Amino acid sequence: MTPLPELDRHLATAIPASRDQRIWTPEDGALPSIYLSHGAPPLLEDGPWMRELFDWAAGLPKPKAVLIVSAHWESAPLSLSSSAAGTPLVYDFGGFAPHFYQLRYATPDASDLARRVAAAMPDSEPVHEHRSRGLDHGAWVPLMVMYPLGDVPVLQLSLPTHDPDRLLELGRRLRPLREEGVLVIGSGFMTHGLPFLRREHWLGAGGPPGWSTDFDAWAAEALAKGDVDTLSRYASQAPGMPFAHPTAEHYTPLFVTLGAADRPDAPAGSVIDGYFMGLSKRSVQADATV
Repeated sequence: MTPLPELDRHLATAIPASRDQRIWTPEDGALPSIYLSHGAPPLLEDGPWMRELFDWAAGLPKPKAVLIVSAHWESAPLSLSSSAAGTPLVYDFGGFAPHFYQLRYATPDASDLARRVAAAMPDSEPVHEHRSRGLDHGAWVPLMVMYPLGDVPVLQLSLPTHDPDRLLELGRRLRPLREEGVLVIGSGFMTHGLPFLRREHWLGAGGPPGWSTDFDAWAAEALAKGDVDTLSRYASQAPGMPFAHPTAEHYTPLFVTLGAADRPDAPAGSVIDGYFMGLSKRSVQADATV
């Protein structure tokens, strides 16, 4: 048991269900690519949100591996986290209760996936593996909820740029991995204007701020239309800017997700919506044969 009762309740039902989850086979075809809003450590205190994430994962075959691009590792040239089994976690947050820094999520060896990712990149963009770099909270927090047994190899890929076209191309190079049972994830937060949240937003009083709802509605409409060009012009055209994203790192992993889809311009369906402390939780699944 942990000092997180909502997480304990979640794990009590999610772990048995995860044991019974069917594992991906080639007959399933390509897994989807997804973009999820990962929240922060307090996600592990939010029972309904954890159930939404787990139900999403449980509705798919359990992947052979996960490749995740998180807002919290901006690094160029392109880099990979350690592929060794039991890779340690990065507790890249401050001001939280001590028990958040004691959580563990040991995953299997991901060396095969690391080799596949490196081989997918052009000679002009070699990939460096940081053998001491673990999984940051943009990776391990949602994955602990979605795959609570820690039985899926996980590898984190750095976010090397915020340029949508370059990230779409990066996703395109990762696309064949989906046909091998790899779940490709862009992990961010559909709105992330932390400096502009007021106390009432944190307390859930009065509803989310207008800049958050406006940006979320704009993104939802563009995603439903598969309008990648509009999504790419977020900085100059999206309502709610720059408050919704004073910096870009929680939004731009979306373009890796879309690039990894069979058709980046196909409609992407919203699987999770709503708000957490005033920020949009919208999470989407790009096209797939599953």
